Amino acid sequence: MKRKSVLLLAALLPVQILGLKLLPHRSLLVEEYYSNLIYPFISSIMRSSLGLLPFSLGDLLYAAFVISLLIWIWRRFSSRFRSPKIWIPDGLATLSLIYFCFHLFWGFNYYRLPLHKTLEIENEYTTEKLISLTERLIAGSNEIHRSLAENDSVKIEYNYSKKELFDLTIVGYDNIKKDYPELTYEGTALKRSLYSIPLSYMGFNGYLNPLTNEAQVNTVTVPFKLPTTASHEIGHQLGFAMENEANFIACLVTMNHPNTHFRYSGYTFALSYCLSELFRRDKEKGEELLKTINPGILKNYREVEDFWKAHQNPLEPLFAATYNSYLIANNQADGMKSYSYVVALLVNYFDKQGNIL
Repeated sequence: MKRKSVLLLAALLPVQILGLKLLPHRSLLVEEYYSNLIYPFISSIMRSSLGLLPFSLGDLLYAAFVISLLIWIWRRFSSRFRSPKIWIPDGLATLSLIYFCFHLFWGFNYYRLPLHKTLEIENEYTTEKLISLTERLIAGSNEIHRSLAENDSVKIEYNYSKKELFDLTIVGYDNIKKDYPELTYEGTALKRSLYSIPLSYMGFNGYLNPLTNEAQVNTVTVPFKLPTTASHEIGHQLGFAMENEANFIACLVTMNHPNTHFRYSGYTFALSYCLSELFRRDKEKGEELLKTINPGILKNYREVEDFWKAHQNPLEPLFAATYNSYLIANNQADGMKSYSYVVALLVNYFDKQGNIL
């Protein structure tokens, strides 16, 4: 019976892969029955239980998986790959089970309705609208910067502990849930990644473990980035799987935060995306607007840039390419380029709102 179960699980792997090909055409069903019904129940239970642990269970599972994989490979070489009728089905059955759990616990969110449809806004925008929002974000960023700094040329320091920044991140979600009930965050599982140093060399700020629903944050990065990174990862926990959508939610939460430092992180985060897109579309206008930004804000940007430059290494492009392939495999056809879609969400959302806050 056990062998039959292994063979059944192995046979179900291609069935699962083929079945997922249908989901991009069933986004409304995924949105209604999984993302807004099944997933909130599953994720709430996982966060409420695993959030009690002072460490990341998901990180330990990753370590166990890597060690098990290395042992499995060593055994295959030691046995000269004998008995393929046993180890091939075993391997496929294991992959099939992990693949199923990945999608059941979180991955089906990749196939939900695009956020611009949920918000009933456009996903295209004109350069004029982009310029308008960029100007408003510069004005807002400059104003917040002046309220925190002694003068326009001073970068903003974040004299908070990592725990305080995490606690304030949750405050941000509590603050916004009245206006956005879908962003209600219950059952906290926001944790420091045990692999923060390796993540820095891989080029990542954080990640969500889809098998445990724990949000992992790279806490050795520049503190200025932690408010938006932590808010981004909670966005993933709430079922917004697309990177661009989680970035938009991070902007929404931090820009409306009662804490001025968090608002500063949010405004400048949104501004960085709009500036990058504006330079791509109209470099001359981008240069013009860049001169209107407080020098202290540019120093905060440079601080982040210097951090990543200090951690550059020959393997980083490989990690980026691997993650790009992961995004493409999970219904993000443009891969890492899809991050620019956050600008469309920002421009059209705030154009519809009529104001920033």
